[in-house]
Amino acid sequence: MNGFLLLIPFILIRFGFLSILNREGVKRAAFFPPLIGKEKIAYWFYQISSILIFVYPFFLKIKTGPYWFYAGLATYGLGALLCLVSVLNFAKPAENGINLKGLYWISRNPMYVAYFIYFLGCVLLTQSLPLFAMLMVFQISAHWIILSEERWCIKKFGEEYKDYMNKVRRYV
Repeated sequence: MNGFLLLIPFILIRFGFLSILNREGVKRAAFFPPLIGKEKIAYWFYQISSILIFVYPFFLKIKTGPYWFYAGLATYGLGALLCLVSVLNFAKPAENGINLKGLYWISRNPMYVAYFIYFLGCVLLTQSLPLFAMLMVFQISAHWIILSEERWCIKKFGEEYKDYMNKVRRYV
């Protein structure tokens, strides 16, 4: 089975489900705050690794060896579930614009966490080291993007966001 099939649920959740729940949510999810310094370089690594993560699976097959397959299936399933829930939570922010409910009560960035788990499941199911390397570049560069998003949120939401930062961890 072709590895690209693993991406279909992600595309449906991230773009289809989110646009059904909240068209503005799609725009908010695609928003990048102003970047400074190394964040600009990280942005390009983020974009390129994102493209590669979506193109490279066309050349991969899902491998059904017993251990990796079941570990990958569990990780992939958990990632899909977290993507679904985080998108649902993201689509309905509080009136002030800060997401505080659902997974946002546990993590300030549950969609990024969900993406990582989802794509790690894809890595395990395809047993692809190059895909794993792409995922690591994606995740490291995403961290820099998150730092810029946090700076922007502090500027936009002020003390309320700082309080949120003190109560909820960045990732888990």
